Amino acid sequence: QVQLVESGGGLVQAGGSLRLSCAASGRTISRSPMGWFRQAPGKEREFVAASSWSGGHTYYADSVKARFTISADNAKNTVYLQMNSLKPEDTAVYSCAAGGSALRASGTYYSDKLYDYWGQGTQVTVSS
Repeated sequence: QVQLVESGGGLVQAGGSLRLSCAASGRTISRSPMGWFRQAPGKEREFVAASSWSGGHTYYADSVKARFTISADNAKNTVYLQMNSLKPEDTAVYSCAAGGSALRASGTYYSDKLYDYWGQGTQVTVSS
């Protein structure tokens, strides 16, 4: 059984940084496309970042590009989302997700439709 557990969320002032972690069990992340999504109150879930890990390709939403970085520690089977220069509009519940061959073949990492497993999410609140 695949489990994804996020941690690292919290309250931070605008301009600050947080690092989210997504610890995986039952799935080797180095073989799985991984993504981060977020959902703010009253809004739809939106894509934040993803990596297919193959070829070192990473993908980011325009709103977070140059501020957020997705990375992984294969020894810990954990994916990270480093978030810098946080803005109040980054406030949301952040969730990690794992995909498989269908996602990798489609290349649609920005869409939540082909991710197979999801974590429970961690709250990030950025105060102005």
